[in-house]
Amino acid sequence: MTVTAQELVEHALATSTADDCVVIVRDATSANLRWANNTLTTNGVMTGASVTVVSFAGTGQGTATGSVSGSAVTREQVAALVAAADAGARAGSPAEDAAELLANEASPDWSEVPETTDIGVYDAFAPALGEAFAQARDGGRLLYGFVNHEVTTTYLGSSRGLRLRHVQPTGHYACTGKDTSLTRSAWVGGATRDFTDVDATAMADTVAQRLAWAERQVDLPAGRYDTILPPSSVADLMIDAYWGAGARVAHEGESVYSKLGGGTRIGEQIARTGVHLFSDPTHAALECSPHVVAGASDNTESVFDNGLPLDRTDWIRDGRLEALVQTRHSAGMTGQPVTPFIDNLVLEVDGASGSIDDLVAGTERGLLLTCLWYIREVDPQSMLLTGLTRDGVYLVENGEITGAVNNFRWNESPIDLLNRFTAATETVPSFSREWGDDYFSRTATPALRVPDFNMSSVSQGV
Repeated sequence: MTVTAQELVEHALATSTADDCVVIVRDATSANLRWANNTLTTNGVMTGASVTVVSFAGTGQGTATGSVSGSAVTREQVAALVAAADAGARAGSPAEDAAELLANEASPDWSEVPETTDIGVYDAFAPALGEAFAQARDGGRLLYGFVNHEVTTTYLGSSRGLRLRHVQPTGHYACTGKDTSLTRSAWVGGATRDFTDVDATAMADTVAQRLAWAERQVDLPAGRYDTILPPSSVADLMIDAYWGAGARVAHEGESVYSKLGGGTRIGEQIARTGVHLFSDPTHAALECSPHVVAGASDNTESVFDNGLPLDRTDWIRDGRLEALVQTRHSAGMTGQPVTPFIDNLVLEVDGASGSIDDLVAGTERGLLLTCLWYIREVDPQSMLLTGLTRDGVYLVENGEITGAVNNFRWNESPIDLLNRFTAATETVPSFSREWGDDYFSRTATPALRVPDFNMSSVSQGV
């Protein structure tokens, strides 16, 4: 007999002997297609369920927690997770982020079954992809790629009466094209909620155009270049800026958001006037969980905050640092409002309009990137990042793309870039090549033109 997600939650709560308990059940289905050499190679549908149990035990000096996660679809499997979490809480030390648990909040759709996806999500995309294969073969191009669509239904229940449900669709597509000699490479990718807005023909046409640009190859040395960052690259950088915006780390003097002499830079101008960076769980096409779901505590999340409602949060407003990612615990340390992590991110620039084509047309000589790759932090206190370019760096001369150049290693700080850019386009849905597949796919960003982007060395990568 199949056990429902709600029954798993209730059984875990009834089984726990801890003082309090939070249970998170995630029911997920995904459907994918993969192709190589202009041929569909695999497709499949996967299902899975995971359960996280967080137990809370009073120690006399505070409250200790124990958190255990695992795959579980039966009452017996859930009971084993509960026993481990209860034992961990009783053996633990008092948690420094302890706070009163939220109580008696319920979603009206709590009793609904999990939503799912299946291979039918590609009913329009797949036939168009087949046509793109034929055109690529005729044009001497090879296409490689992957699409994935996942729907995860999360049930959050607690011994204090929380019964919250959220459905999250997540999809992405990525296509790499090569010439038959495998000397040129181009990439295009993006995020979607349901694939109704993804045009396989347009995707393949973009790859073909970029491969054509690369028929002329130009070698350039390292240096600072007038550089156009597409929305995908801007998303790469802004995600790092967001992930590094933990209030506690800033308060302790360890990040670019730390104030010299102590405290945070909240209230300071850290970007150009007119720059806005925010998260909003109701933002169109980027909708995400409207409440906190935390299976473990760290510098930016707290298991004690499970169920906290989420609203639009302005991280940077008109260039001014407005907020950092706060748990209730870190908010007590910094004296700032509670502003938890939200699973999307939007960058807007006042007055910005147009597209990448407009930025190209206005560039006398510079570079147009496709995407960034292998991004790593060099210095957290300045948020200096390093990484590589990949799958297409194009030369712009007199407002036109005239060829492709070699790849580079770059060194830049996203906070510096928000001060130095000279032009921006309208904000559009974007997709981080580095982080979008597995970690953070819900972004909307403009393209930015930076007059002196630091290409620190030449890279042999493609």
